[in-house]
Amino acid sequence: MASQSLFKWRHFLPEIIVLNVRWYCRYPLSYRDLEEMMAERGVEVDHSTIHRWVLSYAPELDKRVRPHLNLKNDSWRVDETYIEVKGEWKYLYRAVDSMGNTLNFMLSASRDGKAAARFFHNVLKATHTQTPRVITVDKNAAYPVAIEALKADETLAAQTELRQSKYLNNVIEQDHRNTKRLTKPMMGFGSFNTARRTLRGIEAMSMIRKGQVKGISQGDRFCRQNFRKHYLQC
Repeated sequence: MASQSLFKWRHFLPEIIVLNVRWYCRYPLSYRDLEEMMAERGVEVDHSTIHRWVLSYAPELDKRVRPHLNLKNDSWRVDETYIEVKGEWKYLYRAVDSMGNTLNFMLSASRDGKAAARFFHNVLKATHTQTPRVITVDKNAAYPVAIEALKADETLAAQTELRQSKYLNNVIEQDHRNTKRLTKPMMGFGSFNTARRTLRGIEAMSMIRKGQVKGISQGDRFCRQNFRKHYLQC
């Protein structure tokens, strides 16, 4: 998708759109916060417009970042956290390696063996992951069921060790904090699709922040022009 078609019919410069999407997915801001921040910079944009930008471009950000991710190690930490959608709790499955680098994520309406197996499939098919040597999970009974099913159909190697230890899973439990910090000002999502699309942008920005993207080190500061050039253009 060329830049011209990506921003076609938008009444604002691509730089302004990308800036708002990046800020919303990176910092704990509400849409009204961004509306006020833009007004201080002489740009009149309604918060509902920024909302539409995030839903359109957050998934695009995730899609364009993934080919540039560095390969991660074979020790996985898997856990799920709660996300509020229309007043109900849904489940965000997340996986990181032993160094805290994001492997993959998946929003699910259920928390059972089938959902866990579906998530493991998503992690395994990611281009920046490799077959796990060990998978560390908590005491959730759904994980052993999912692992046995994956080993039975040879999706997962038979020698992969499943380790149920809450203490060893502190790496991902701490990593949940960044996601929860960003979703707190949102005060819940209006629909499952809205949550799914927004979380893709949040997780993509988290991977960039951690230094998982080739050419960007952890803690690097990069201008919005370079961000747009590398991740929202072909």
